[in-house]
Amino acid sequence: MNSTACRVSPFPVLIALMVGACGGASSPPPAAGVSGSTAASRVRPGYDGVLPPLPVVQFASARPAPITRAAYEFAARHPEVLKYIPCFCGCERNGHGSNEDCFVARRNANGSPEWSPHGIGCGVCIDVAVTAQKMHASGAPVADIRRAIDLKYKAEYPTSTPTPHPHQ
Repeated sequence: MNSTACRVSPFPVLIALMVGACGGASSPPPAAGVSGSTAASRVRPGYDGVLPPLPVVQFASARPAPITRAAYEFAARHPEVLKYIPCFCGCERNGHGSNEDCFVARRNANGSPEWSPHGIGCGVCIDVAVTAQKMHASGAPVADIRRAIDLKYKAEYPTSTPTPHPHQ
């Protein structure tokens, strides 16, 4: 008897949670152009199309594949959240302005993401995004998510991205 036949993948559950989190959310109008994501730019609406595969990297993923994929998908679908959430891994030295930049290098004209490989190997980036995703799915406002992330990470990590605070 094949012992893997009864194994249930957590990936469909994560997708269902993320799809549920999308309902009823409104997004600001898109910014012009196809420039990369920066904290100072206008927030584009999330992309709701088919996402590209994650980049192939020469290093180990910091978290299991379904969790990593969920963080990347949340970044693609919810820039209105992660644009206001800092990262604490030191990636500001690489020009990152928010946690979104750890996963999305830039967006194409149609809003589809071009992935940054950085987030795959960084547990801090993934953990921040997953915390934000869970809070967003529970209905928390972005300002509350930001406060919770700051409270959790600022004491332990000396630097963070120069991320603007959400409008109250």
